Amino acid sequence: MEEEAVQGGGFAAILDGIVWFVSQIGLSFYNFFYAITHPGLWLDWSNNEAIMRFVYYGGSVEFFFVCFTTVLILFGLGIWRGSIMWGTVRVLEGFANTVGRFFAWAGLIMVLQQIVIIFMQRVFARPDISIGFGIPLQFDVSWFAEELKLYNAMVVALCCAYTFVQGGHVRVDLIYSSVRFRTKKVIDMVGCLIFMAPMAVITWMYGWYFLWRHLIVPKPSASESLDRLLMKSRALRWNVETIGFSPNGFNAYFLFKVLLCAFAAMVFIHAVAFFFRSFQEWREGQESENKYLDKDSLGEGEEAYEGAH
Repeated sequence: MEEEAVQGGGFAAILDGIVWFVSQIGLSFYNFFYAITHPGLWLDWSNNEAIMRFVYYGGSVEFFFVCFTTVLILFGLGIWRGSIMWGTVRVLEGFANTVGRFFAWAGLIMVLQQIVIIFMQRVFARPDISIGFGIPLQFDVSWFAEELKLYNAMVVALCCAYTFVQGGHVRVDLIYSSVRFRTKKVIDMVGCLIFMAPMAVITWMYGWYFLWRHLIVPKPSASESLDRLLMKSRALRWNVETIGFSPNGFNAYFLFKVLLCAFAAMVFIHAVAFFFRSFQEWREGQESENKYLDKDSLGEGEEAYEGAH
C-alpha cells in the first residue's frame, strides 16, 4: 500500500509539473501583451517601483516563458513553412555576424591603445593621457591600461556567437565525423537543447542579478518575490560600482556585468538559430548543408588558408 501511495504521489507530482508548464506557456501570451501595453510599469525609471519591476521580470520565470513560447511559435511556423525557419536563421545569424564584425574592431583598438600607453610612459614620461578638445577626457595612464580588459571582454562576449557562425570554435570530435549526415544534425540539435541553451539561461539568471546588485541598493536577490522587491523600492537609490583595482585605475567595472548578460543573450539567440538550421538541414538533406550561411572569406585565391585561423 505504501509503495502504491508513493507511486501515486510521484505520478501526481509529474502531472502537476506538466500542468504548470503548459499553464506558463499560456500565461506568457498575457504577460507579453500586458507588458507591451503598459510600458510605464517597467520602463518609467523615474519611478522606483518601475525599476524594481524591470529587475524582477528580467530574471523571472515569466520572462523565460515569453522567450520560450516565442521560440515554439517560430518553430511551429517553420515546420509549416520551411522558408519561415530559414528566414529566422538568416536574421539571427545576420545579427550575430553584424555584432561580431563590429566589436571585433575592439581588438585593433586594444592594440593601438597599448602602443599609445607605451609611448606615453616610456618616451614622453607622462603620468596621464588627455583626449579631446575644449574639455578633454583626461585619466591616469593606469586607467587606460586597465581599460584594455574591457576591450578584451567585448571581443569574448560579443564575438562568441559570430565565431560560432564562422565555425571558428575549437571542437573535440570523437564520433561526429564518422556518422551519417542526418545523425550529425540530430547531434547538433541535442547539443543545442541540452548544453548550449540551458547554459545561456543559467548564465543569464545569475548574471542578471549579479549586474543589478552592483547598480542599485537595496541589493535585489533572485529568491525575493515581486512584492518584496516593490517594498524595497521605497529605499531604492543608484549605487553604480566605480571601484577600481588601483586608486587611479579603471572605475567602470559594472560594464563587465553588462557584457556577461549580453554574452548569455547572444549565445541563447544563436542556440535557437543553430537548432533551426540543424533541423532544416536534417529535414532537407545534405544538399542544404550551409545553406544561406554568411561566412567570411580571405578573398579569391586564399581558400587554402580559410578555416585555419
